[in-house]
Amino acid sequence: MKKVFSSAPIMATHGLGIVRIIFGALMVYHGKEVFDPQLMKEYASWDSLSGANGLLWVYIGKGTELLAGLFLLLGLFTRLGSLLTIGTMSYITFFVGGGKFWYEDQHPFMFALFGLLFLFTGSGGFSLHAIIFEDRSGMKHV
Repeated sequence: MKKVFSSAPIMATHGLGIVRIIFGALMVYHGKEVFDPQLMKEYASWDSLSGANGLLWVYIGKGTELLAGLFLLLGLFTRLGSLLTIGTMSYITFFVGGGKFWYEDQHPFMFALFGLLFLFTGSGGFSLHAIIFEDRSGMKHV
């Protein structure tokens, strides 16, 4: 019971790893829409994306979501995946959605915040980064 009320972390590395994997899977889920041309055309018809390069920007955005999601899911290049997530989801929140992150655009804003979390903390447990780089230096990278 003492641990529940303590401010000390409980299994922080494993907990971060589990959250990163779920978050990465959700990003992949949203990014896989890049393979649905009909849906991509629908997104490009939105007022905030309509224009000469609207379809290109939709493909770039969805491709970035997919790539960032794969990086985060695997725990490899986590900080790069985080930066891609922060940029893409912030653009969606403030330019495509109108910036009402406290009400209407909570979903993409929360994705941007999770990206910020993993930018600061790294990949946590269960990551390819730890498997690949742990033994080389003798240090555990998180």
